[in-house]
Amino acid sequence: MFVVRDIFQLEFGKARDAIDLLKEIKPHMDTMGFPAFRVLTDYAGPAYYTIILEAEYETLSTYEASLAREIQDPTWRAWYEKFTAVAESGKREILRLAL
Repeated sequence: MFVVRDIFQLEFGKARDAIDLLKEIKPHMDTMGFPAFRVLTDYAGPAYYTIILEAEYETLSTYEASLAREIQDPTWRAWYEKFTAVAESGKREILRLAL
């Protein structure tokens, strides 16, 4: 089992906008059969306005297939363009679930 964490540093004051955008795309993601994801926001830490999307995948190939479907989906692509407007930067962590 793998956990994929997409970590975004948001533009100053754009956390609410980012959460609203995630609420907007979630029903579409559910309909398309993408794995459920958790949304975490910073409470304390080195940088403000951080949002983390976290999802679990059985295998890396399952993750790669999901990512390929996302990128090809026109609804997701239009949404992602809006999301990147509120994000300053991002990074991805792929972790293996140990226990």
